Amino acid sequence: MSKIFLEEVKIYACHGVLPEENSIGTYYILDVELHTDLWKAAASDDLTDTISYADVNDIIHSEMKINSRLLEHVAGRIIHKIHENFSGISYIKLKITKTAPPMKGEMKGAAIELEKSFKPVN
Repeated sequence: MSKIFLEEVKIYACHGVLPEENSIGTYYILDVELHTDLWKAAASDDLTDTISYADVNDIIHSEMKINSRLLEHVAGRIIHKIHENFSGISYIKLKITKTAPPMKGEMKGAAIELEKSFKPVN
């Protein structure tokens, strides 16, 4: 199995249950892991034989612009949109970290991770 990673994608967005989270916003860090077959691209050196991580990055940025109360909802939308555009992906794992959650104490962030497997496309 081959994998594509986007690591520590930093995006400013407005998500949360509290009103101030949806108006002030904060930074989010996203980590994405995609499983697909990369051997055709390894042989051809042709972008059309792989999944453009630039296109995946565009999807992530676009979906992060849409406010949601829950990070789970944001992650679900991103995963489904990526797979909708790239049906050759068999598995997606996405971690979203909110860097400044409105909670007591110091922390690097609060995060969720969502994973989904897809049936192979023939």
